Amino acid sequence: MTSPMLQLEGVVAGYGPTTVLDHLSLQVTAGERVAMIGRNGVGKTTALRTVMGLVPLRDGRIVFMGEDIGRLTPHQRAQRGLGYVPQTRDIFPSLTVEENLVAGLKRRPRAALDDAYALFPRLAERRRNGGGQLSGGEQQMLSVARALLGQPRLILLDEPLEGLAPLIRQDLLRVFRRLSDELSIPVVIVEQQVDEVLGYADRALVLDHGTVVHAAPAAELREDTETLERWVGLAVH
Repeated sequence: MTSPMLQLEGVVAGYGPTTVLDHLSLQVTAGERVAMIGRNGVGKTTALRTVMGLVPLRDGRIVFMGEDIGRLTPHQRAQRGLGYVPQTRDIFPSLTVEENLVAGLKRRPRAALDDAYALFPRLAERRRNGGGQLSGGEQQMLSVARALLGQPRLILLDEPLEGLAPLIRQDLLRVFRRLSDELSIPVVIVEQQVDEVLGYADRALVLDHGTVVHAAPAAELREDTETLERWVGLAVH
């Protein structure tokens, strides 16, 4: 059996006196597409932030590529190969598209920018435009492209489709499929666009009160209206 690339074992984390993740356990294997869904406030974003080291681990273990990374800094985790695209996108609005991408190169040669432009031709067209001049969808493409230039071995996506037009969402999902299908990069995606994300993912995890309450193949959950209504508050059509 293939060893998981990422494993959370009884993870407890939160903010101040508030516990958000309550003994959360999950695992992700190479090339897998995992959707994390649930109602607002159940710990999905906190789970990604805790894996990335942006929320302190109170208890449990986070193991990545066989190494316990629970006490490493976010920078050290990124060096190990964790990529993270936050919901806020966090691009530099005063820099051009190309300057934003260069910030993600780390030690790679500048020619590696061609990889980003091949994935997102729209960014190539707008390489001289400022980040603040881009549409929401273009900003999301830029945020994803910059993260990928760091050559992550696993990528965490926090609501990458939020507020985007359907065609832009499909463009992004196409890229996310290439990551897992062609490059074997696992993707963990938190998303409120439940229908689309379940159509994209291999496996789905439903969170409630900071723990996994249901796990199933994504295609199976997509048809399970009773479970979706119970834990997510909607049915997929």
